[in-house]
Amino acid sequence: QVQLVESGGGLVQAGGSLRLSCAASGIIFSIYVMSWYRQAPGKQRELVATITSGGSTNYADSVKGRFTISRDDAKMTMHLQMNSLKPEDTAIYYCNAAYGRSRYWGQGTQVTVSS
Repeated sequence: QVQLVESGGGLVQAGGSLRLSCAASGIIFSIYVMSWYRQAPGKQRELVATITSGGSTNYADSVKGRFTISRDDAKMTMHLQMNSLKPEDTAIYYCNAAYGRSRYWGQGTQVTVSS
């Protein structure tokens, strides 16, 4: 059974930092493209950052220079280091694993940034 479990969300003041984690099980983690998505109230889910099996990364323009995605294949975990947080970063953050036609989602973790 595939499981993606996010953790690390919470309430932080603007300008602060949070580190999200995604722990995977039930998949060959190293071959999957791993991503973070987020969904704010009343908005569509959007891609935040992606890291390939080879370690290449890509970021949404809105988070470039502030967020860093990383992965540890040995521990089957992915992280999102979020610095200089803004109120507009407030959302539920979801972990996603994709390989071919297979795609899995975590349950999400809430990030709230107060002004």
